[in-house]
Amino acid sequence: MELDSDLNKLRGPESFLRRQQKRLLIIDEVQRKPELFKILRGLIDIHKRAGESSGQFLLLGSASRDLLQQSSETLAGRIRYMELCPFSAAEIYNSDPLGYNNDKLWFRGGFPGSYLAENDNESWQWRADFISTYVERDIPLMGPKVSAMRLKRFWTMLAHYQGQQVVTSDLGKSLGVSHTTIKSYMDILTDFYMIRQIQPWSGNSKKDWLRPLKHIYATLDFCIACLIFQILKVFWGIQL
Repeated sequence: MELDSDLNKLRGPESFLRRQQKRLLIIDEVQRKPELFKILRGLIDIHKRAGESSGQFLLLGSASRDLLQQSSETLAGRIRYMELCPFSAAEIYNSDPLGYNNDKLWFRGGFPGSYLAENDNESWQWRADFISTYVERDIPLMGPKVSAMRLKRFWTMLAHYQGQQVVTSDLGKSLGVSHTTIKSYMDILTDFYMIRQIQPWSGNSKKDWLRPLKHIYATLDFCIACLIFQILKVFWGIQL
């Protein structure tokens, strides 16, 4: 739903969706039209009562199920979730064992546009454009009211915490905000699949939620690497 022509088709969404019977309909960036959930819920129930098999709609998006469920309607019991990740090391190795380069995967990341770029400069530019677009446009479209510059600074700071214990009070002092605000920023990036928050473990499940966050990992490692390299270029003049 990035083209005006696609959005025009959904000006009367119910009639359009009803005409797509007995075929798979793919709706991309569904997080931009959460009002579709109510209509989809009714249509899925109609299809089920008619004895049709599952799989009439394939919904694609770049926001977590928790964020999407902030809509007034959910598809609970009518949907299956699958998290699609960028290229993994195993995928790339199995497709080309002799040409596999671990450093290339680490520095470029697994997104096709970055990994398959003709050269490192093209890959670098793709990643830089992705970060700017995501922070300045995509995240604000979903509602979080956070300054794009501040969120980008926060994301850059998190690059230094990759695989380490997070001290939210230290991050808060650096950004001039409270530790609770830092936690909300982390939740935003988690909702958009930018980071994973690893909770502490103990034999008592009640204690797990009372303990501070143990570790944080970036799900898009190439973005974290890109942010670190930006710091090196700006402050130390390193050419990459």
